[in-house]
Amino acid sequence: MLNIFNEFKEFALKGNVVDMAVGIIIGGAFGTIVQSLVKDVIMPPIGLLLGGVDFSDIKIPLRSAGPGHDAVTMNVGLFLNNVISFLIVAAAVFALVKAINELRKRVEKPAPKAPTGPPPTEVYLKEIRDALVKK
Repeated sequence: MLNIFNEFKEFALKGNVVDMAVGIIIGGAFGTIVQSLVKDVIMPPIGLLLGGVDFSDIKIPLRSAGPGHDAVTMNVGLFLNNVISFLIVAAAVFALVKAINELRKRVEKPAPKAPTGPPPTEVYLKEIRDALVKK
């Protein structure tokens, strides 16, 4: 049992697992911010431009409320809000990954190539010099 605990501890403390956990926590917080951005900042002006429509109120009724049961609706507006939230998060993650890849390219410069020998003109000049010295 102690061996399994030690293996789990070694796994959990690896850098990748800790990085993943931090990413999930920050991603959750970022998702909340984006959700508020879409719901509270982006959608109200769009709804206003479309005649005062509140997207969260767009619903397709499937069954009206009656005695003993609630109304059943398809919440198309909420789905639209979630799609817009997803697109914003996807664009932000894309921009972040692209920036990180560019930074890596700048930091990880390729190793200089080993010299392959003197250029051909230098070789020819040495041959001419050697031929002149022999005369």
